[in-house]
Amino acid sequence: MTTTDPSPAATSRPSLSAARERFLSGRPLPPDVPEEVLAAWRRARFFGVPHDLAEPVAAPPLPGESVLLGAARPVLDRIAPALGLDGSLLVLTDERLRVLWTAGSVPGLGGCAVLSEQEVGNNSAALALRVRSRAEVHGPEHFLDRWQDVSAVSVPVLGPESGQVLGTLTVASRLSAAGRPHPQAALAEATAAAVETELRARAGRDERVLLDAYVRAARGQNRAVAALDGRNRLVSDAAQRLLTPEVLAVLDRTAAGARDADVTGFAELPEGAGCTAHVTPVRRDGRTIGIVAALDPLDDPAPPAPASPPPVALTGSSVPWRHAVGHAVELARSREPLLLTGERGTGKSALARELFGPDPAQAADAARDPGLGQALPAWQPGRPLLLRHAERLAQSGVAALNSLLDQHPDTRLVVTYTPGAPVGPCLERLLDKLSARSVTLPPLRERTEDIRELLPALAPRTAPGQPPLTWTLDALRALQLYPWPGNVTELAHVVRALAERRRATGPVRRAELPDAVREGPATRPLSPMEHAERAAILEALRRHGGNKARAAAALGIGRATLYRKLREYRR
Repeated sequence: MTTTDPSPAATSRPSLSAARERFLSGRPLPPDVPEEVLAAWRRARFFGVPHDLAEPVAAPPLPGESVLLGAARPVLDRIAPALGLDGSLLVLTDERLRVLWTAGSVPGLGGCAVLSEQEVGNNSAALALRVRSRAEVHGPEHFLDRWQDVSAVSVPVLGPESGQVLGTLTVASRLSAAGRPHPQAALAEATAAAVETELRARAGRDERVLLDAYVRAARGQNRAVAALDGRNRLVSDAAQRLLTPEVLAVLDRTAAGARDADVTGFAELPEGAGCTAHVTPVRRDGRTIGIVAALDPLDDPAPPAPASPPPVALTGSSVPWRHAVGHAVELARSREPLLLTGERGTGKSALARELFGPDPAQAADAARDPGLGQALPAWQPGRPLLLRHAERLAQSGVAALNSLLDQHPDTRLVVTYTPGAPVGPCLERLLDKLSARSVTLPPLRERTEDIRELLPALAPRTAPGQPPLTWTLDALRALQLYPWPGNVTELAHVVRALAERRRATGPVRRAELPDAVREGPATRPLSPMEHAERAAILEALRRHGGNKARAAAALGIGRATLYRKLREYRR
């Protein structure tokens, strides 16, 4: 199993270059242009990227302290001199594709401060970030004129605990005559693996320091103490009785902001919190890694207001989620139809209802009414309309919807669509018509850092006086590493089932999680090839709803081989 499949573009660059020129001039294209390359060119044109871009892209503001750069710099400083950087470029970006570090030189690549598709079009770093595996882009596959003689290979750098993409590592050179794989692909993978190893080592040291600080602060009977670093929480039993989801959210934000500002003193808690929180930074090697909060109940606390967490449809602060929601909110300001796409359970319908705001919307479900013969006759003109499961529309339903749009062009319509099943020509034309105003919601496995925020939002409201549902570090790691084929809907079922059936006090432990979640990822370091194999297997399992027999058939391997590989990854 390889990490990069051969591309037709690698063996037909002259014809691909000619096809690109035809694309830029608006002329018909030959039929042999690879679909993934054509889609990348179209995205660049949609984003308004000028193909003759000459000025370097302006650098967005960088974070004051980069954990990724701190871990990667010793590795990169060792590798760069040995790379023979004459005619090669080594680039490290963060998760927003902002360039953090670079060495070497390749004509056309100098001075580029960000590598997002929205700014520079198709490139290997943006592709690696999207597919979460090694990616290559060669010559005319790029959209920019200045990169037509450049070959590049990029590898995502994954966080040691969450598995989320922290950034990318790219090696670029003059156009490679050898095609795929890129001559320096192995170097890129080895460098990314070395950076991940350093991140893992540093994360372990930070956790030990945070744990030591928590143990020191919690000494003594019934001390209400919490230690947080923005990813992990250590909470004493006494603190659990005082903490509410709102207070936890404030302390999480304080811990995240402690890296850039002095947070010593009392945290500003929401009204009705019922306690105070005195915050002390936790430092290692002169660097703030988290906080310890000492909680004290108020003598006569005001009656707490009913908890009103933000809607689950808007919960999440990860870059992919905020980008998708922000884009949807922007498009929803217009009365033109909006298409929300994504895997099942990603929250398309819930987000659609939030986009309508206070306006009561009528829902039509094509899964139950494929021809829309029941929903549309009952629809009142001027009322917002939510059409769910557009992939299940029959031809008569497509015709009825087109007729409605022709008669009432100002209707506020949001359509949800789950890709996967083949669609007929009528539905395909409708989707093409709506695609200019579409937003794709990321699956939960691509925004695992949002799980911490989703857990309190998904948990049932606790009775007065009862502590909120909390989670051990080990349980949180298992939740963040599970691929969630059912996305947020599946996570909600797990959280609610745990809240209803558990009788124990204290945080939820890993042993209480469902078997599939509890098994967890590999516990030994994997080689780059094993990483690629494991990613392909997890993706196949996701596509087939966890059915191992179907996943094995799709991968072209025996079921016994699939089971064996999964066992090997857990050793």
